[in-house]
Amino acid sequence: MAATFTLGASAQHTDGTTKSLVKAEEEFAAAAAKDGIKSAFNDYSAKGALVFRPNPVDAKTFYANQPNDKNLSWAPDYARVSRSGDWGFTSGGYTVDGETKAYGEYLSVWKAINGKWQLVLDLGAEHHKPLNPVATHFVEPKDYFKPKFGGPKQAAAGKDIILTTEKTLNMTLKSYGIAAYGGFLNPDARVVFPGYEPVIGKDKIIAFYNSMVDKMSLRTVGADKAAGGDLAYTYGVATIDYRTDLRESFNYVFIYERQPDFNWNLIQQIYVPAER
Repeated sequence: MAATFTLGASAQHTDGTTKSLVKAEEEFAAAAAKDGIKSAFNDYSAKGALVFRPNPVDAKTFYANQPNDKNLSWAPDYARVSRSGDWGFTSGGYTVDGETKAYGEYLSVWKAINGKWQLVLDLGAEHHKPLNPVATHFVEPKDYFKPKFGGPKQAAAGKDIILTTEKTLNMTLKSYGIAAYGGFLNPDARVVFPGYEPVIGKDKIIAFYNSMVDKMSLRTVGADKAAGGDLAYTYGVATIDYRTDLRESFNYVFIYERQPDFNWNLIQQIYVPAER
């Protein structure tokens, strides 16, 4: 994917900080309110960016055929940027102000392209009007690191590491059921699932999964790893067998963080219903 992204017109300058990414997100939201959703996504999305509506589709192609509404508002409450400053993600609540208001949570992945933040992945899961406020949590990179001799081979090797991690997660899910997540979740991990407000914290996530999920399997479609080696993301299709003997498919995006022991833990997961 990374090779297909090119600079858009209005993306915010990046200095490698989470602060600059949050500012880009806020300007993106302001542009949507002022100029319309279609115009904002066209200006802030990279070439080749994917939006999940609900299945993944090219952002510029999708919004070319959409009305330029001004009824969508959102604000980030969680954001991280890789220590290499080449990509980061934002997450938070959104509101659609129509005849009846709709609410939900979104996740956006951004990449730094020619010194500007560009949107490369975006999806959101709807839920009821939020009852529980989410504390703002913007995490700055702990330092700056980018390999001096990184190239296509190193990037491909990094991607393979993440694909192998998710393959291991999927195999563990098949062997041990939903309890497998106990070995892959950070203590402060977050889950966004349709119909529910964000579930924050490893213990709460495990309890949430156990309350409704019998089995889960993952089919990874894409992945990328930051040059700094600390953050990565995957996306694909999750098939969930509920305890009520129902099965449903979801598009997902998972964010991983490398730990001091070099294992990769999940720090954010989001699911949106997939159309067959």
